[in-house]
Amino acid sequence: MAAFFALICTLIVSFLVTRVGSVALSLTGMAQDSARFQAKSAYTGVGFTTSESEQVVDHPVRRRILSTLMTLGNVGIAVVIASMMGTFATVATSDTHIAYRVALLSGVLVSLWVIGTRRWFDQGIESLIAYALRRWTHLDVHDYVSLLHLADGFVVFEICVNEGDWVCDKTLAEAMLSAEGVLILGIHRANGKYIGSPNGRTQVHLGDVLTVYGPRLRLEELDLRQQGYQGDTAHRTAIEDQQKTVAEEENDSEVE
Repeated sequence: MAAFFALICTLIVSFLVTRVGSVALSLTGMAQDSARFQAKSAYTGVGFTTSESEQVVDHPVRRRILSTLMTLGNVGIAVVIASMMGTFATVATSDTHIAYRVALLSGVLVSLWVIGTRRWFDQGIESLIAYALRRWTHLDVHDYVSLLHLADGFVVFEICVNEGDWVCDKTLAEAMLSAEGVLILGIHRANGKYIGSPNGRTQVHLGDVLTVYGPRLRLEELDLRQQGYQGDTAHRTAIEDQQKTVAEEENDSEVE
């Protein structure tokens, strides 16, 4: 029975550790989905070979977080395996006891999943980790989700430039994406080079990956926009829509 409770405790601790790690990574500027993937990858030691991991290990705070997750993961997985063997491989254990333990274990896993999907849980963990990062690190750590108002319909988006895309072979000055309310944060070249805060003379090439910021619907439309008359028309329409949005926001601020 002791092995069974050790298994439950280890699962709970593993859940908390990966969740704390993912929130900590997100507070260093990573997207939430990426942070959760990297935290789980580091803890389990599975799948931590993506190109995105290079950006993680180059960051001192992220590297420290992942190093801790890897160490705890090696211990946690070993304990889970040993506890599983001790729980279900005992010859003297009756079928009734096994069924009871399976049901209890399933209940614990479901409970962890339900708690893990609750926003209040993330918020509580986030505040604790934010304090810890600011207290024990020398780097400036921000919650970029809040800073960029990503919950208000704005997103940071990646656009892969394919043949025939409207932005392909245009300079940023020619594309005039800022007039659509779209900001280009950076460009990943096909050769691995990264251009941060590109200027108007920067040309978009086939195979580039644009890191953009703006309204989700606008970015999704831009990602699908093709060269030609329809693409140019969509560009002009986007500019007009942005001008209307800015005018409405200015009128609202004057009323307030």
